[in-house]
Amino acid sequence: MPERVDHAPERLDGASLSEAASPSEGASPPDVARLAEAGHLKPPPDRLYGRGRGHKLRARQEKLLAVTLPRLAFGPQHAADPLAAFAPGLRGLWLEVGFGGGEHVLAQLSAHPDRALIACEVFDNGICSLLSRLLPQDQEATAPLPGNLRLWSDDARVLLRSLPGASLDRLFLLFPDPWPKARHAKRRFVHPALLPDLARVLRPGAEWRVASDDPTYQAWVTEVMAGQALFDAPPAATARPPDWPPTRYEAKALLAGRTPLYWTFTRRY
Repeated sequence: MPERVDHAPERLDGASLSEAASPSEGASPPDVARLAEAGHLKPPPDRLYGRGRGHKLRARQEKLLAVTLPRLAFGPQHAADPLAAFAPGLRGLWLEVGFGGGEHVLAQLSAHPDRALIACEVFDNGICSLLSRLLPQDQEATAPLPGNLRLWSDDARVLLRSLPGASLDRLFLLFPDPWPKARHAKRRFVHPALLPDLARVLRPGAEWRVASDDPTYQAWVTEVMAGQALFDAPPAATARPPDWPPTRYEAKALLAGRTPLYWTFTRRY
């Protein structure tokens, strides 16, 4: 589900969380244990936050949502047997939470045509950005679409809870909304309460890739993952790994002088 509020109001994780204050508020980095002991580590709310649409959509964008999106939609009826929703012959199911403008999705589709990818996004402008790159204008209803791509336009947590156990081979969470204020912290996607759901759907040995340029979120991810036993959690890389396609959010972060961190968590056996 969508992405960054600090860069543009178009990132809505659809599953956000924690109880940390932003460094800009003069607070220290989040302390998961301290918050839990104090009873302030709130569970993830079952609702989306933020806007689902930015500026008024143009005529073609409206057509993409009305005509093209249903052609690629991954619906609740597909959850029990997710690979059946894709073209035959694919091996392995990947999931991206909050694909933003879709450049990472397109790069993965091109580099891994044998993998099935469910791309999650609730922000209409982001969905249109991806769809507009997939087909020419005036062919929204007829142009061929990638057989290895399906879109989920609702809360990613709903999908995670409905997928079969050990059904995902890779999960991407790239530059999610950091929700840095203390009163909004429970909305972050990386949260102790959500880790069991993620561990259930990721097969043993599967990768969960996370990237963030926000210092508060970086500290939170580090501490949350240090306090769990479901994933191997080595230290984050300070340079994007070679097989990670770039995104526009990373480019904005680097231009602004922020240093992204890149984690690769592995589901333990």
